[in-house]
Amino acid sequence: MKKVIFILLTCVLMSCSHKQEKLPFLGNSIVSGNETTYPKIKDFSFIDQDSAIVTNKTFRNKIYVADFIFLSCPTICPKMNTELNLVYTAFKDNPEVGFLSHTIDPERDSIKRLKEYTIAKGLNKNWHFVTGNKDSIYSIATKSYFATAYKDSKEPGGYVHSGGFLLIDKNRFIRGVYDGTNPQETQRLINDIKILLKE
Repeated sequence: MKKVIFILLTCVLMSCSHKQEKLPFLGNSIVSGNETTYPKIKDFSFIDQDSAIVTNKTFRNKIYVADFIFLSCPTICPKMNTELNLVYTAFKDNPEVGFLSHTIDPERDSIKRLKEYTIAKGLNKNWHFVTGNKDSIYSIATKSYFATAYKDSKEPGGYVHSGGFLLIDKNRFIRGVYDGTNPQETQRLINDIKILLKE
């Protein structure tokens, strides 16, 4: 009998210690009664390196990682692209995970240039490098992703932008923000994607 009780207690303790971890919801929440609402990524429409229209529907039933870059960036973008490529490599064969990089320099980053970049880097699946109307890109950056993106001639490369990766769930909620230049943050992002896939 004591042995049975011990086994039961062990099972209970193990189930408690392996409780499913959940990621937080990020952004300014609105509380109404017992309901808490978090901001969702707004509707968008851009064009990727394959001249395909990319919208929220592109990521239906997927989680995805978003960032804001430009190809002629002389500062943090090369490091960000290297780090995000590690995440991409870890999940490129998983149809539930996508990647969305917005250029904040649509005047120079044409569809042709984005295509050449993805070919050179071997990024041919699940990673959309998008361009479009400059104001639309800046608006989605600030209003949906709470990221910085604007032109500034005094800055290296002529632009200011956030160096973060944003993890978006299947319901368009932001579930994580990561420093795109920090390898430890890259590993944290990989781990958090695995957690989010289990939700």
